[in-house]
Amino acid sequence: MHAASPRILSVIPPMTQLNTPYPATAYLTGFLRSRGFQAEQTDLALALVLELLSPAGLPKLKTAAEAIAPKQRSRTLKTFLNEFDRYQASIGPAIALLQGRDGSIAHRICSRAFLPEGPRFASLDNYLDEDGGDPLAWAFGSLGVQDRARHLATLYLNDLADVLREAVDTRFEFVRYAESLAQSQASFNPLATALAAPPTLVDTTLQNLAKIAVDRANPDILLISVPFPGSVYAAFRIAQTIKAYRPEIVIVLGGGYVNTELRELAEPRVFDYFDYVTLDDGEKPLLALFEHLAGQRPRLNLVRTFTRVDGAVRYFNSQEPDIPFEEVGTPTWDGLPLDRYLSLLDMLNPMHRLWSDGHWNKLTVAHGCYWKKCSFCDVSLDYIGRYDAASAKTLVDRIERIIDETGHTGFHFVDEAAPPKVLRALAEELQRRNLAISWWGNIRFEKSFTPELCLQLADSGCIAVSGGLEVASDRLLELMKKGVSVDQVARVTRAFTDAGVLVHAYLMYGFPTQDYCDTVDALEYVRQLFAAGCIQSGFFHRFSCTVHSPVGMNPEEYGIKLKPLPPGKFAKNDVGFIDPTGVDHDRLGKALNKALYNYMHGICLEQDVRSWFDLKVPKTKVPRNFIERALKTR
Repeated sequence: MHAASPRILSVIPPMTQLNTPYPATAYLTGFLRSRGFQAEQTDLALALVLELLSPAGLPKLKTAAEAIAPKQRSRTLKTFLNEFDRYQASIGPAIALLQGRDGSIAHRICSRAFLPEGPRFASLDNYLDEDGGDPLAWAFGSLGVQDRARHLATLYLNDLADVLREAVDTRFEFVRYAESLAQSQASFNPLATALAAPPTLVDTTLQNLAKIAVDRANPDILLISVPFPGSVYAAFRIAQTIKAYRPEIVIVLGGGYVNTELRELAEPRVFDYFDYVTLDDGEKPLLALFEHLAGQRPRLNLVRTFTRVDGAVRYFNSQEPDIPFEEVGTPTWDGLPLDRYLSLLDMLNPMHRLWSDGHWNKLTVAHGCYWKKCSFCDVSLDYIGRYDAASAKTLVDRIERIIDETGHTGFHFVDEAAPPKVLRALAEELQRRNLAISWWGNIRFEKSFTPELCLQLADSGCIAVSGGLEVASDRLLELMKKGVSVDQVARVTRAFTDAGVLVHAYLMYGFPTQDYCDTVDALEYVRQLFAAGCIQSGFFHRFSCTVHSPVGMNPEEYGIKLKPLPPGKFAKNDVGFIDPTGVDHDRLGKALNKALYNYMHGICLEQDVRSWFDLKVPKTKVPRNFIERALKTR
């Protein structure tokens, strides 16, 4: 069907990140080029936003907003239409500022007279000082003009995203797009219905961009990587468009969403859009598929690949070893417009902003997780369960090549949990080569991170770490096999903080058997960790039981009963369960996140944690000096 070396185009579908490319296509493109393939990549997530929010795109948005009856227009839409001329004049400069191309406009933006201000600017009222002065002075001082302007420009873009959502497509989000259509959807019907509906302005814009990308690269094979449920709808829209426009192109679906939710795919209609669906790391399945398409490998010998045969879905998996992590090559960002990504500043917390602010070269230190015991995690899946590390020399060789290519020295290590031994060796190699970089990544708060190691990591360029404290309860931490305790977390996080490294804690609520007492105690631990300067940032996630986790596979060990999965042939991941505690976790979640938002801004750290809840909760059993005592124990 194809020549021995087909032309390949890898696509990042909307929506992922806007400040830096999602790394899947960079990994695959780098690997395929190292094997001699003609491989290109494009980011349609970024292209879509830049097209919609542009001097040419805003008039189309205005037309859509005007089609809504005046009585039905929200304050957001009214502001947009009333101030349209100002939006039209300011959109280009605001985007240029966020791209780092025109810093001079920052002074005008900071005047608060240049950008039209919609409802999103109301968040600034949270920061008004008692004298009615500058609400952002505490964050940016009297200088900080660039950061202040980028925060205001981010609020401005959020207003425009709200206009898009209200006037054009209710599913639109900057990071998640049409997520509910794909999140653990057993049935393909909702997605099929949406794809058969008349296209919105967002859809038609994406369709045109997809055609342009295909015309430019002229691929034989189109790879679409879907990392999140919020990228699924757009991925199918792209595939639908290219199937009709260039039916000869072979379209392949893969990525993190596929690896977790489509492992039991049996829905034939998926293959109206995609020719093949691959699971887990793409390198080996793609090499096998390319050989098959070139007539050099029978279909029976494909690797971890679904396709449709005689109207039914078939899974082919010739048991062949994966490409060792040492040999997957160096990611390349060649072909992605690194100067056009948007450094958004929506959260003023210095740790929290790292996820959306600045360009970060994303790199994996090791494949999989070295711990792979946490009961809430998909430890049975390849991306966590197969641990495979590369040498420090190989890692730093990759880092040097990436810096040469991108000109950026910031790295985000995207491991599930970077191993302390590997990080120590990496730090030593960076120090040996006298290579100056900045890096941050995910770890486990384990005792191997001594104060000495934290100082060494900081000296090698570590600026921040994130890690799972999860439930902040020793009973529940033991139940979830986390392998850490609250007092140990306190000592490790404080060691990082003392070394000048910012710390973010992933937190969880709603774990099986977690009752009101556990939740109040967890928040008290978190309050004390913030007050003691151990952590600077955090985020509460609602526990979700998945079929691939120990909780999902052995629910009786965790005191719960699983609800039957809905019938269907499409996605399968999240599974409902009955928890005998009967706690209203949704109601508690609002209080937890409100408390955390304030703690991240240094507010209300001495307040009784019960005050955050809108229902009667028990008094915490945690001593008020628990973390303080833990820090004195070395």
